[in-house]
Amino acid sequence: MHISKVEICGVNTAKLPVLTNEEMQKLFVKIKAGDLMARETFIKGNLRLVLSIIQRFNRRGEPVDDLFQVGCIGLIKAIDNFDLSQNVRFSTYAVPMIIGEIRRYLRDNNSIRVSRSLRDIAYKALQARDQLVHKNSKEPTVNEIAEILGLPKEDVVFALEAIQEPISLFEPIYHDSGDAIFVVDQVKDEKEEDDLWLRDITLKEAMGKLNTREKEILNLRFFEGKTQMEVADEIGISQAQVSRLEKNALRQMRKYV
Repeated sequence: MHISKVEICGVNTAKLPVLTNEEMQKLFVKIKAGDLMARETFIKGNLRLVLSIIQRFNRRGEPVDDLFQVGCIGLIKAIDNFDLSQNVRFSTYAVPMIIGEIRRYLRDNNSIRVSRSLRDIAYKALQARDQLVHKNSKEPTVNEIAEILGLPKEDVVFALEAIQEPISLFEPIYHDSGDAIFVVDQVKDEKEEDDLWLRDITLKEAMGKLNTREKEILNLRFFEGKTQMEVADEIGISQAQVSRLEKNALRQMRKYV
């Protein structure tokens, strides 16, 4: 996706207007009175907001024009549902609605298929969640959503989890001094296949080339299946240090295997 392109869906993004908070408030009064010109002006004045949000999804491989259009739908929904009486800036209210619309679009186009019944429950739960947020100006609990739908809490949780978009095990979740910590570093190995390491004599020899700290980290990580956070807590150093020592130890071992 080329987010740097100037023209998206026929819109010159380099010339998008920006509205002040005062201007938006005045336009909203007109919008609520049915002024279509004010509505169009307001939409154009917030397209930069949509543009900034879709940059969060620039790794998904979706055409930027499609995401921009979906983001605009979220923007329009936010305009239709925004309550001027609430002491909240429009952008604060609109951002999660735009993001939600884009995520729904990505879930619908996900290659992993979810049953129709689960998808229906999940979408009803998302709609109920939006209604409760609009009504109470706070994030609802799963119990509150389940109560509205008349379903067990477990069914709602299962349905929402089923439509979550999968992420790569090598998705970076934290950076420390330039070293990335990935999802895979947080995953605990529950499989009882650690003895595979012991069966290979070359690995034993490679382990012998490491210092005491590196051996301890690899033993906890790969023989006991602990996460980097668990290892860090056990030996009293930071997770970033564990990550660096682990990578260095594996790099050293590759020279001997």
